[in-house]
Amino acid sequence: MSSADLQWMIIRNNSCFLRKGNGQTFTAEPNNLKNRNSFRYNGLVHKKTVGVEAAPGGKGVVLVTSKATGQRKPAARYTRTELKKGSRRTLSTIRKVVGGSRKDLKMSALRRASAILRSQRPVVVKSSGRRK
Repeated sequence: MSSADLQWMIIRNNSCFLRKGNGQTFTAEPNNLKNRNSFRYNGLVHKKTVGVEAAPGGKGVVLVTSKATGQRKPAARYTRTELKKGSRRTLSTIRKVVGGSRKDLKMSALRRASAILRSQRPVVVKSSGRRK
């Protein structure tokens, strides 16, 4: 395989995942935590990548990590772990897993997971004050 720098130079301005508009360039590639078109967050060129997605049932998150080996076998490269045991336990698991593989992405993964968990909370309907 070629180096990550060479791959980044090739796909930086020419990729099917690019979304340009309003002076911003975003990407829709898998395992890009901030959906930003930058080398650091790119999920295609690095050997070890991390992704956080919403769980299919609407409760919890799915932590997607890639192994450094097996780049020629895409189906076996990624491990998907569903985390549904509460927000504190989920965030601590993500902190441990991501801190061991990609320390530079730890805070981004935690922020994305907490945003997903926050969006899955039930909405509390407030009463409209006094009744006449």
